[in-house]
Amino acid sequence: QVEVVQSGGGSVAPGRSLTLTCTSSTRLGCMGWFRQTPGQEREGVASIRPGVHPAGYRSYYGVSVKGRFTISRDAATNTMYLQMNGLTPEDSAMYYCAAARYCRDALEPRDYNYWGQGTQVAVSS
Repeated sequence: QVEVVQSGGGSVAPGRSLTLTCTSSTRLGCMGWFRQTPGQEREGVASIRPGVHPAGYRSYYGVSVKGRFTISRDAATNTMYLQMNGLTPEDSAMYYCAAARYCRDALEPRDYNYWGQGTQVAVSS
């Protein structure tokens, strides 16, 4: 049984930063962050998976967070991080960590099998 545990989040003022952390009990190929607000579909925020050419990890970002958020991964501990800078009220949502052995579309929630419990991020003045 794969367990995905996430931490971080909270309430911050606009322009501030937060870091989310996610650890998987098993090394899986794809790991990603998704977010959801009430009445909306779950949205891909950022994901990271092994690359081929060049070797190493390749990152993917949603359009609304590119340039502000940074995803990283520690293979030794199966841990993934999301550094969120320049937060705006539009970033407020429940954030979910997810993992999958393989993902065809790195930012597609339906490609992920294992999900964290969710953590709230609230950005307001």
